[in-house]
Amino acid sequence: MFENPPSFPALNADLVEVPTHERLVAREPSPHRPRFLMLYGSLRERSYSRLLTLEAARLLEAMGGEVKVFDPAGLPLPDGAPDIDPKVQELRQLAEWSEGMVWTSPERHGAMTGIMKAQIDWIPLAVGAVRPTQGKTLAVMEVSGGSQSFNAVNQMRVLGRWMRMLTIPNQSSVAKAFLEFDEAGRMKPSAYYDRVVDVMEELFKFTLLTRDAVPYLVDRYSERKESAAELSKRVNQKAL
Repeated sequence: MFENPPSFPALNADLVEVPTHERLVAREPSPHRPRFLMLYGSLRERSYSRLLTLEAARLLEAMGGEVKVFDPAGLPLPDGAPDIDPKVQELRQLAEWSEGMVWTSPERHGAMTGIMKAQIDWIPLAVGAVRPTQGKTLAVMEVSGGSQSFNAVNQMRVLGRWMRMLTIPNQSSVAKAFLEFDEAGRMKPSAYYDRVVDVMEELFKFTLLTRDAVPYLVDRYSERKESAAELSKRVNQKAL
């Protein structure tokens, strides 16, 4: 069925790298606390996505993480302001600073909210040669006013993949969120709360596992090939 030895006429063998376990293990693990950015998708005074986000932030901090929560109030619509807008710059700087993220949205009309999508849309796929989200870990959660649904988390998973993020397998969907928080805004004991703990534990573990190996994990043959071709082109132009 296959040639022996196999041949690869379409392959540039000089640019192929055989994956090794050794390169996945950091010689000197990062000494700083894992850094997490939290985004939520509602501006209501009693926003359940914000309350759920704060609950998750407390858990990540208790585990030893450094957490920053972005307030979307005042963030302009994508393309509705220049990217030098202070809120846009704040969001982009936090995205670059972070090693993992948590996205939490209400489900509205069977989808994530426009506020949630606007935040993600303001984070560029690339800034010069830097991809602000590539290789960062991501956890997704949602709240809904009715029965449990997964439309918002499913959409955010698609966006996470598009942003080249490592979205963890676990997720949280809190149904009838208005029943799950007390007057002080703290989440009540429940199976929903237990799932939030599970998700934050998993996010923390995946972040510790991958953050020092991100350059190796996201290194691609196709991009090495493109870079080599562009380098050759520049060298040949100088030779002319």
